[in-house]
Amino acid sequence: MKLILTQQVSGLGEPGDVIEVRDGYGRNYLVPRGFAIKWTRGAEKEIDSIKKARSAREIATVEHAKEVADQLGGLRVTLRTRTGSNGRLFGAVTAADIAAAVRAADGPDLDRRRIEIGNPIKTVGTHRVSVRLHSDVSATIDVNVVEG
Repeated sequence: MKLILTQQVSGLGEPGDVIEVRDGYGRNYLVPRGFAIKWTRGAEKEIDSIKKARSAREIATVEHAKEVADQLGGLRVTLRTRTGSNGRLFGAVTAADIAAAVRAADGPDLDRRRIEIGNPIKTVGTHRVSVRLHSDVSATIDVNVVEG
């Protein structure tokens, strides 16, 4: 099945890329979740708009990505959230919460879709989160979740 990616998918490509995947993977996972659209000649025109939007918010060069990674490396990110009596959160910390906390800590403006949370963050404490800044560069952030 030939698809056009609308969002970045790890291991497949960037938004606007035309990819070839198995029918079931495309039909049951990528298309319903909005990660891709079916490729047609008319959809080829959408690639330009997807790539323009991507270039507006993308970290363009590897050097720029390394600079942002250095900024993130020395950053202390604290996230205040509501908790229960035993230190468990009401819900979980999302990528949007982390992006907002990085901005509040005078860090760079991150796209929430680039933040990868391995296991859901549902407890108070320090958690490691990775950020895909560029296809060749990623950084890790230590997020300190505190009761607040």
